[in-house]
Amino acid sequence: MRRDVISLAGGIPDPKTFPREELADIARRMIIEYGDQALQYSETKGILEVREMLSHFLFEFRGISVDAENILITTGSQQALDLIARALLDPGDIVITENPSYLAALGAFKIRGAKLVGIKIDKMGMDTYALEETVKKLKAEGKKIKFIYTIPVGHNPAGTTMPTDRKRHLIEIANKYDLLVIEDDPYSYFVYDETVDVSPLKAYDSEDRVIYLSTVSKILAPGLRIGWIVSPSELTRRLELVKQYMDLHSPTLNQFIVAEAIRIGLVKDHAHKLAPFYREKRDAMLKAIKEYFPDNVWYTEPVGGFFVFVYVLKKGFDTSRLLRKAIEKYRVAYVPGKSFHTDGTGENSMRLSFSYPPPDVIVEGIKRIAELIKNET
Repeated sequence: MRRDVISLAGGIPDPKTFPREELADIARRMIIEYGDQALQYSETKGILEVREMLSHFLFEFRGISVDAENILITTGSQQALDLIARALLDPGDIVITENPSYLAALGAFKIRGAKLVGIKIDKMGMDTYALEETVKKLKAEGKKIKFIYTIPVGHNPAGTTMPTDRKRHLIEIANKYDLLVIEDDPYSYFVYDETVDVSPLKAYDSEDRVIYLSTVSKILAPGLRIGWIVSPSELTRRLELVKQYMDLHSPTLNQFIVAEAIRIGLVKDHAHKLAPFYREKRDAMLKAIKEYFPDNVWYTEPVGGFFVFVYVLKKGFDTSRLLRKAIEKYRVAYVPGKSFHTDGTGENSMRLSFSYPPPDVIVEGIKRIAELIKNET
């Protein structure tokens, strides 16, 4: 991409947030002190001491009580999604998601032959009443719903966060209709509004129906490629067997680094620094949208995550068709929203990321997109 093009496309962390010196020190100590283990093969499920550390971490940070034996270490949360798809899905199974939803999750499910059913979002995320009506309809038709996939806090791409009543309602629906829920939670460790309930669905799960996925990609560094799955014991074993044939195990040294970062408090301290850092960027984007976008635009206002999702309520406005012109004429890039939708809609939508550029560049990027919206049909 040309250097004069402002990219609001990629949802990647700002490298300024990476705790380089701390991680370098930890890596050196782990190699010197634990090299015989840290540089060796390890068990597929993950190093026991690492899983025990994660068990304490999840209880402290997310209110999730889980035995280390029911945690599986993955190579990032993307592998977690692939493992879930491989272990649970058969061709023709129905997966219910938000509409729009995380593109890479939709891809993992589609590859296994799943049929995707999307539930429209509003500014508070998935409409759980619409969800229940859809579940009832599918059940009445004899359709097999394998699970509900959701990102309840800091949604990607929508930027929404579900309030407490919707989280509780979703769990009630899962219990009532005997459904599994896959909860993807990469962003809730740092949020921008402390008055909002950002507790995970798993914290409300009384029947062990929620399979919980998360990662250190946003709270330490994505290059570590360490994530995890919390699941019932019988499913954990099944996932472990699938993973064994994929990559044997996730990087041993990186597991040690993450566990030590948790033990010494680096993850906790670092997560607290991320919220004000990214809040400034989010605020810059939202203020610019309010100031420069025309009235025929609907957009989300995230309390977590990296994204604002935009619908342009203008006939014939196709963000995929206009992307090349946006780059070449207006010198700005975004992610067209259609591919995030389960039903082929969303031609008029786009995902805007505020995570990487500095605030002044974000503002200029929004100005350019505003001109695109005003001038193009």
